[in-house]
Amino acid sequence: MDQGSPSSAVRKGIEDRDQVVIRFAGDSGDGMQLTGDQFTRTTALMGNDIATFPDFPAEIRAPAGTLPGVSAFQLRFSSFDIHTPGDAPDVLVAMNPAALKVHLKELKKDGILILNTASFSALDLKKAKYEVDPRTDGTLAGWRLIEVDLEARTREALAETELDARSKDRCKNMYALGILYWMFHRDMAPTERAMAEKFKKKPDVVAANLMAMKAGYDYAETTEVFQTSYRVPPAHLPKGTYRNIMGNQALCLGLVAGAQRAGLELFLGSYPITPASDILHQLSTYKHLGVVTFQAEDEIAAVGAAIGASYAGSLGLTSTSGPGLALKSEAIGLAVMAELPLVVIDVQRAGPSTGMPTKTQQADLLQAMYGRNGESPVAVIAASTPADAFMVGFEAVRIAVQFMTPVIVLSDGYIANGSEPWLLPDTQALPTFAVEFAAPQSAGTKFEPYKRNPKTLARPWAKPGTPGLMHRIGGLEKQDVTGNISYDAENHQHMVDTRAQKVANIAFAVEPAVTLGEDHGDLLVLGWGSTRGAITSAVLQLQKDGHKVSACFLRWLNPLPQNLGDLLKRFRHVLLPELNKGQLCMMLRSRYLVDVESYSKVDGLPFKSHEITARLTECLASLKNKGGR
Repeated sequence: MDQGSPSSAVRKGIEDRDQVVIRFAGDSGDGMQLTGDQFTRTTALMGNDIATFPDFPAEIRAPAGTLPGVSAFQLRFSSFDIHTPGDAPDVLVAMNPAALKVHLKELKKDGILILNTASFSALDLKKAKYEVDPRTDGTLAGWRLIEVDLEARTREALAETELDARSKDRCKNMYALGILYWMFHRDMAPTERAMAEKFKKKPDVVAANLMAMKAGYDYAETTEVFQTSYRVPPAHLPKGTYRNIMGNQALCLGLVAGAQRAGLELFLGSYPITPASDILHQLSTYKHLGVVTFQAEDEIAAVGAAIGASYAGSLGLTSTSGPGLALKSEAIGLAVMAELPLVVIDVQRAGPSTGMPTKTQQADLLQAMYGRNGESPVAVIAASTPADAFMVGFEAVRIAVQFMTPVIVLSDGYIANGSEPWLLPDTQALPTFAVEFAAPQSAGTKFEPYKRNPKTLARPWAKPGTPGLMHRIGGLEKQDVTGNISYDAENHQHMVDTRAQKVANIAFAVEPAVTLGEDHGDLLVLGWGSTRGAITSAVLQLQKDGHKVSACFLRWLNPLPQNLGDLLKRFRHVLLPELNKGQLCMMLRSRYLVDVESYSKVDGLPFKSHEITARLTECLASLKNKGGR
């Protein structure tokens, strides 16, 4: 029987799996992100643990069908707790030859390759730099190939609609989604509701997309091509209410929750920049929670407005990526000098300069730590997973207002756009840290704007217009206590030391470093930011195999945890994987005089767990050859 011929008499088998990794790949206009997002939402509602990795093209409008224009979305879902979106897909859906060429090398051998044959003309092959059709020269040997003309099938399914041919073709991603829903026993109802809401002003579009999805489902059900479907049971996660959440979303919610607990209005001054723009978009929907958003004309104006908001008694927030952080550097120094609370979000991307805007990297750490003139330290905190971004945002607010200091939050594109199930926190259990502004003073009493809290070294927060609280502010050095301008050498030394000590004191207000595994042993894997998932997977596997390997993940990078130096010395060897050229490694080696080994990667992609595992295995073999201490 022809591959495309349906048969109602086909017998289907069901195979149980504990996990599956699927990757959708095609042109930016093929709807791969929407398709992956819908599969993810549905799978989350069905109780599986999930991790996702959207991979956007760096080119804004790369020519259709070319290699630079390929967009992909990978998700991993399982019946157990997972930490990464998977190293290699079990299923690849390739919408054109370019998507096939970019992603085929990562598809597992004997994996399922669903190929859209509608886009394999001679011109399509030429755009993807194929000299010969890969379907005819043995290139696809070793994979389970399923060829479907998605455009023809979709047009057939939508033949009775009034949509034009181009509009019908745009529904082919939903036809593919229907096929995947059948293959993995997914419920179509959540997507039906989501599409109705997303396109509620275009009922004809809603109807067409749902018809295409159902037709894809029926096609997989009836054709002989698909002989097996796969069933992944729900995961056994801690009880509670979950939602699927992306890193930027979680970060916004944490910032709002922190502002609520502080009793402050939240003001965001921002200039759109990939991959941080969604923070501006989401926070703009929270006006009912006292959030004010301002899209500035540039990065400098954005941070200036945020500092002005903090001076006026709101919590100033600004969001950007690496190039924007560079532009904000002098203004952040002003916030250090004026000792005002300010939260700076840096969603890191690959650089230098404009670099690769949609690719991930951890290369802004040294810029966050030292990228300002003079001695102007700030607190630096890093999110490690999409769900973790909530508490990171919350903590950034707490520290900024309690210590009257700027706090830089480091996220990255992998965290920002990735998603995972998030256990909704008990909001009543979140700590309260209500701000107490400086009280009005009677006539004849002199206000002392730099008189400090002896524990935090924070100065009083004085709202403009409060009776008796007039004081000087600005970027020139302050005299201790009075706030007057001072060029005195001893005072400058004292003020620089004091501002540094204030940031150092934060170490007493945050959690100490803890280990995944024993707090001593052969090998410690240190991590920060988005390396957490791959490190966790690798370390848990090696622990299961009986190796004395532990992991430690740093949330606070300035100050570092009080106990970190002692912890590092309890292990024979310390390995630090980073998506940069060893920035934190350099900091730790100079501070603690410990021979931390850097494991560096800067290809714009996150670490995979098998890469970490391989490197750790090498380290363990080397330690074994060296024998005892």
